[in-house]
Amino acid sequence: MGRFFNIDSPIMHFLGRVADLMILNLVTLICCLPVVTIGASLTAMHYVLLKMVRNRESYIVRSFFKSFKANFKQATIIWMIILLLLVVFIMDLRIINDSSLGFPQVLKIMVYALLMVAYMVICYVFPVLSRFENTVVKTMKNALFMAILSFPKTVLMMVVYLLPLAIAYFVVAAVPVVFLFGLSAPSYAAAMLYNGTFKRFEPEEEAIVDRFETGEGIDMTED
Repeated sequence: MGRFFNIDSPIMHFLGRVADLMILNLVTLICCLPVVTIGASLTAMHYVLLKMVRNRESYIVRSFFKSFKANFKQATIIWMIILLLLVVFIMDLRIINDSSLGFPQVLKIMVYALLMVAYMVICYVFPVLSRFENTVVKTMKNALFMAILSFPKTVLMMVVYLLPLAIAYFVVAAVPVVFLFGLSAPSYAAAMLYNGTFKRFEPEEEAIVDRFETGEGIDMTED
């Protein structure tokens, strides 16, 4: 029994990680409520999750708000761009599907293909912003580049992000669990997937220092 309650035991480590994910999920949800802050909230969440994946986590809430504040401007601009694109895609699909004009099938395929590309960028753009310092345009370009570079992992990420919605839709009893872990848990799984990709563009492991402790980020701009 003593081993079971030992703070360093695997079960206690697992329970601690579950508690951290629940706290992070609730903080992220609360900060997403104004809608305009969704980009900054997701960026801050991924900043904390990557630290967790690399076993470098510190105070969950403190780290979250450090990233939230530091990335607020760029994250909000990116989120507004994404929101605008989503509105355009939704309107296009409604026009194509509801119109009696009979749009060619190839046009529908093109719209769906562009929507998938946009989804791939969304999967990476906030994690990229949380880890690398760059302009808004180059952050989005790098997100697309990494999504294509790690395409099999990207497909898994795309599926993982949709799982909570599918679970909540088909299993009503699971809605409370989705509420507590629906953002942080799938994003934690995603962080485990993109962690290796990020390391390919970072300095040597021992040279990496928290960008918010030094005031400097990992620069991915071109020379």
